Amino acid sequence: MKLTVFSCGTLVSQKHLFTMGRGVGTPFTVPVPFFLIEHGRHKILYDTGNAAAVAVDKIAHWGAGVCAAYDPVMAPGDFVVEQLARMGVSADEITHVVLSHLHLDHAGGVGAFPNATYVVQRAEMHYAYVPDFYQKGAYIRADFDKPDLRWLLLDGDRDGRYDLLGDGSVTIIPTPGHTPGHQSLLVRLPESGPWLLTGDSAYTEEIINDDVLPGLVWSPSEAIRSVRVMRTLRDQGVRIITGHDPEAFRALSLAPRAYA
Repeated sequence: MKLTVFSCGTLVSQKHLFTMGRGVGTPFTVPVPFFLIEHGRHKILYDTGNAAAVAVDKIAHWGAGVCAAYDPVMAPGDFVVEQLARMGVSADEITHVVLSHLHLDHAGGVGAFPNATYVVQRAEMHYAYVPDFYQKGAYIRADFDKPDLRWLLLDGDRDGRYDLLGDGSVTIIPTPGHTPGHQSLLVRLPESGPWLLTGDSAYTEEIINDDVLPGLVWSPSEAIRSVRVMRTLRDQGVRIITGHDPEAFRALSLAPRAYA
């Protein structure tokens, strides 16, 4: 079993859009990560990064307003399918795509993996179609409105922590707050131990360490509760990879290297 970390480019932005109330006007360029977990016959993606269209015409796909706040820098070869191909992994081999949530920089590759089961929280799918006005620009219906795919919709309140493969190696943990149906992924590697991939439930390590809210948040109370879950896991020895932390990301080994 192994975990490979990728980035499909960057977002050129400002810090207060990631750490609420901190860094107003401070330039902040962040990675846009996605992850591959390989375990036996299973090849699992956690998130899919930006859509291929972003590398062609980002304003046409994301809109001028979103690009003004979170300017995506992406080369054509940064798309998830092309990066996986360079690793010798074809799109047909992906068995599961676990989506932290359906925002535009996480769900851009939905539909590119024809044999995959796409796993998302039911609350997230609902909200993505009818978001509140302040999150409307973060959801691009063309990215995720694909009912013919094989979807597995989880109900966080009922399903709780979901054992994806049935052997305890990959566990989906509901972490709402940033959005109603956000979910994180706990991966238990045989050599380096357990890792938590937080997605945007914690943009940066600062959010976990210092009681800082994400810059974009659906429910502050839910976000705080999710961070408490992360702190508990960290205290239990789980290593944490946050969603868009440039400093922490530089310390990671990226593809083609993998963690085992």
